[in-house]
Amino acid sequence: MNRTKLLLLSVLIGTLAWACGVYSFTGASIPPQAETISVSYFPNDAPLVQPTLSQRFTEGLQDMFLRQTNLRMIEGVGHLHFEGSITGYRTEPIAITGDDRAAMNRLTISVRVNFINEFEPANDFNRTFSRFYDYDSNLSLSQVEDEAIELIIKELTEDIFNQAVVNW
Repeated sequence: MNRTKLLLLSVLIGTLAWACGVYSFTGASIPPQAETISVSYFPNDAPLVQPTLSQRFTEGLQDMFLRQTNLRMIEGVGHLHFEGSITGYRTEPIAITGDDRAAMNRLTISVRVNFINEFEPANDFNRTFSRFYDYDSNLSLSQVEDEAIELIIKELTEDIFNQAVVNW
């Protein structure tokens, strides 16, 4: 088969698979009958509460699915549904110098997620995801907090997205 025909065939197969909702170019494998998604508000149940974290995380998870899928976000319970809470927000020293001082600190955020897939219950899960951000101990948490939270939320939502709809 010549190169042009092979390319045309590949495009046709890819287009059909995408149009049927079975595959997206992000690698997501979503049941073709799934049309909606819902993400409940994730309250902050961590011992140390960062005031904007719940809102930022919830919106980050919603945005991930709106950007990466063709699903429609709804209130209530969608065909794919996420709920849970923020269970951990802590900072701790991780690298100690010769004079017993911290050289690096680590901010860790943990989120418990309950995922329900109405059409493929075998893919449901209830688990905790954690990610961290390391920063120089010469900086205070308030100096790096916004950047750290943004990066951690990005990594957490990618992990949750991959667990829920990417079946590698």
